[in-house]
Amino acid sequence: MAKAIKQIKKQIHTREEVQAEAVSGIVNELANNSEAILTMIGIVKNLHEMGALDTLSALIEKRNDVGVIAVQQLNKPEMHKTIKNGINAFNFLGTLNPDQLKTMLSGLSKGLERAAESVEKQEKPSLWELGKRMRNPETRATMSMMTEFLQGMGEGISDVPRHNK
Repeated sequence: MAKAIKQIKKQIHTREEVQAEAVSGIVNELANNSEAILTMIGIVKNLHEMGALDTLSALIEKRNDVGVIAVQQLNKPEMHKTIKNGINAFNFLGTLNPDQLKTMLSGLSKGLERAAESVEKQEKPSLWELGKRMRNPETRATMSMMTEFLQGMGEGISDVPRHNK
């Protein structure tokens, strides 16, 4: 029969052994994740060069003061309206058809480009020239689109209940 264990020797590590084991674990992790560590160091270096780390450090040190100021700013009526407007803007963007928006923005970009050229050249077309432009298929298509837009906008405005605020 086996002898009963009467004493258990608890192995107590010295402080130096614990530190050596911790350093060994850190070195292993650094070796295993060297690419990620080097990328992180690059990011931190860039943040330091920009002065962002100093700003972040100051914000953390003064976090209570900054928090009080932030809450005071958020409690202003204008900020409530800004937040509501932001939410409404995101809701509006969610209702748009991406393909239609892309087409409209492409046309807007080209229109702004031509308008800027006209301003640079300081062109002031005669009434006759403006009349001739009205016969241009692109101009007529745009005017048709704009009248449809205005009609749809009018329908949207009449559908919205009126608030007395």
